[in-house]
Amino acid sequence: MSKKISDLVYKLVEPLVLENNIELVDVEFVKEGANYYLRLFIDREGGVRLSDCEKISEQVSELLDEVDPIPHAYFLEVSSPGIERTLKREKDFIRYQGHLVNVSTYVPIDGKKRWQGKLGIYNQSVLKLILEDQTELNIPWEKVSQVKLEVHI
Repeated sequence: MSKKISDLVYKLVEPLVLENNIELVDVEFVKEGANYYLRLFIDREGGVRLSDCEKISEQVSELLDEVDPIPHAYFLEVSSPGIERTLKREKDFIRYQGHLVNVSTYVPIDGKKRWQGKLGIYNQSVLKLILEDQTELNIPWEKVSQVKLEVHI
């Protein structure tokens, strides 16, 4: 049910967020303890400001009050995805091609479930990862559990 609600909210609010020249990166609907949380992650060129989060929160809150797609009481949170963001959508993999990422898989690939490398050219059937020794590892998407940007400071 959480994924269904997240997907529905994404479709509802993405046009509103785009009107503000902001990208809707992800939507999560989770239960933590006794409470439900609807989390929107937004981004824009140059990064998001607190005022962006406040504005989007107010606009989304009004829209969701009208449409009422969630059958539970929940807390709405709007924030940046952070510098070590999770990549989920096709546009993320295209945008961050050549960037260093950490990849987790559901099953071992060549004996390992965790990999680090640079994102290769986007492909619909496999995640292309350029390893440190410049070899290319192709991981079928159905075996990929998570891809996160790696940031060295």
